[in-house]
Amino acid sequence: MDLEKHPQKPAAPVEPAGIRASDADRDRIADILREALAEGRLDAEEHAERIDSVYRAKTLGELEPLVRDLPAVGADGRTAPGAAPSAAGYGYGPEDPDAPAENLVAVFSSSTRKGRWRIGRRTNAFALFGNVEIDLTEALFGQRTTVINATAIFGNVEVRVPENISLRGSGTGVFGNFEVVTLEAADADAPAVVVNGYSVFGNVEAKPKRGKRVADLHDRLRKHLGY
Repeated sequence: MDLEKHPQKPAAPVEPAGIRASDADRDRIADILREALAEGRLDAEEHAERIDSVYRAKTLGELEPLVRDLPAVGADGRTAPGAAPSAAGYGYGPEDPDAPAENLVAVFSSSTRKGRWRIGRRTNAFALFGNVEIDLTEALFGQRTTVINATAIFGNVEVRVPENISLRGSGTGVFGNFEVVTLEAADADAPAVVVNGYSVFGNVEAKPKRGKRVADLHDRLRKHLGY
């Protein structure tokens, strides 16, 4: 074939809707849905369904329809992404979208995170012939939405949360178990924890710890610190 007479055609550009979605893109859409829930534009069931779709989305084209019928965050003076939320009672502070994720790794060992600590917006948990325990019952939430990416291969990842926050997630168990006990907090300003991932011959489990309530903890903390 004569290449000079039959030049190769340049590859067609990828349509914007087909561009792969980043974690920041998903967080931006989650922020819009969170505000819509707080303002009563979505009920708890609609919010849960759309959040589940957000963290399953692979492209920008899959994300856009989820907020097509909602106003953009910040368009009418509402809280913009990254700004300090108004729900100071939960200990929220200014978010840093560029903050690195915390990594908890257990390879033929165990890794535990519990007690009074401030959890970031994203945590990666990986267990290989080991056990990772994440206990958020006394944690301080720096933001409303916290994402935990959990992977268990011949191991276990266990997440425990206060019983009055929102908990949701999605994942797959291959010859193993992936279980997230879905919760929807009555308070729209309460923290939300999203657990995503998969297990292979292992176990990923996220559920509430009965008797532990995040608001009660912050009330005690404010009294202790005198504010």
